[in-house]
Amino acid sequence: MTDLTRTDLSVRRERAVLVSVLMPGMDVDLANPLGELNALAETAGALVVDGLVQRRNSYCSATCIGKGKLQELRERCEAGEATVVVFDNDLTPAQIRNIEEQLERKVLDRSELILDIFATHARTLESRLQVELAQLQYTAPRLRGMWTHLERIAGVGGATGVGAVGGIGTRGPGERQIEIDRRIVGDRIAHLKREIAKIGRRKEREVRGRENEFTVSLVGYTNSGKSTLMNALTDAGRTVGDALFVTLDTRTARWNLAEGQTALLSDTVGFVRDLPHRLVASFRATLEEAVHADLLLHVVDASASSAPEQIAAVEGVLAEVGCRDQPTITLFNKMDVVEDISVVHVLENRIPRSLRISARTGAGLGELVHGVLAEMTKGTVDVTVRVPLAEGKVLATIDQLADVRARRYDGQYTELDLTIDRRRLAQLSGRHASVEVVSGGA
Repeated sequence: MTDLTRTDLSVRRERAVLVSVLMPGMDVDLANPLGELNALAETAGALVVDGLVQRRNSYCSATCIGKGKLQELRERCEAGEATVVVFDNDLTPAQIRNIEEQLERKVLDRSELILDIFATHARTLESRLQVELAQLQYTAPRLRGMWTHLERIAGVGGATGVGAVGGIGTRGPGERQIEIDRRIVGDRIAHLKREIAKIGRRKEREVRGRENEFTVSLVGYTNSGKSTLMNALTDAGRTVGDALFVTLDTRTARWNLAEGQTALLSDTVGFVRDLPHRLVASFRATLEEAVHADLLLHVVDASASSAPEQIAAVEGVLAEVGCRDQPTITLFNKMDVVEDISVVHVLENRIPRSLRISARTGAGLGELVHGVLAEMTKGTVDVTVRVPLAEGKVLATIDQLADVRARRYDGQYTELDLTIDRRRLAQLSGRHASVEVVSGGA
């Protein structure tokens, strides 16, 4: 029987059979229900040899799929010499155990597969910590017998006799191995949460430190072309590739717009359908850029047959992290390879604030710049403020935050006519009591 160690979740270089149980109301591409799972498995390094789809009104509590389909799945595994079976559904520990016993092969569910890909692509300390936390939180209830070296600790299993390992002062009733394992996992999870919290606080300070800048964040489904667009608009030099989750780390670069205006543009981790909630929670610090952005650019792969489902998945994650009401422009990317333009027409009717672009060819990027510039001036007001001449730092801050249209000197004060964003005017007045709004701003 194939080694079924639950601690080994990697599917690299393994022959895989894919399985999807379609339930009523599931948000999947019915024309190609295994398409995304196939891409995920290949990204993890698996060789997909076969696939199986079953429609059901409810999951089988023991094995997820029905008895007949389970037998068919075993036959397909044997025919394809598969060593791993990957489900496009989340399975319970009992279901995984039962299916593995029947198939005599390792079984992974959707969340485990995504976690494996994230672990492979994590490069920075931040992303590695986030992935490890998500993996431990997800797999801890499924692990058995980890850290077998702990069996040598005195007292384990009640080893209290003469000669028990550990010596005087260490013998006692002992603990079961699984209890020790769980405590070690719990301690590691607590440590990771503390480290990620530190990163989160630092990230939040970094983001809030950019309040003087107009910030734009790229969000979207994985492999929708966000990094390619980032490179086309800035000199960020993001790694790109035709695969899922090529980049997991946020990168921010200055975007030089027309008319001397600039913005800070950030790329974020891509989303997928049914992204594990623990992974979303772990990567919340990474998504801090999107949470505090002045504008979101939702990049959509317009050439994908599952574009509507991808849009729904991204909107769901954005709502989960608190970005539901952020100003957003939807970008239908890869228009240079779109075959069925009618799909784009339907989506445009549903999403009024949208543009057609191609990050690869540069088509539509001029219209994108104009759209961002319009958003930058959308919330501006004309005001007159008065500031003491002695407040040189405040005056310098105003020059950074606003367009100064006129400047007048009156004794110990400077009066300035400004065009400024409403939010930044409120920040300016709240932080600097010496700034007096004389007129305007209503």
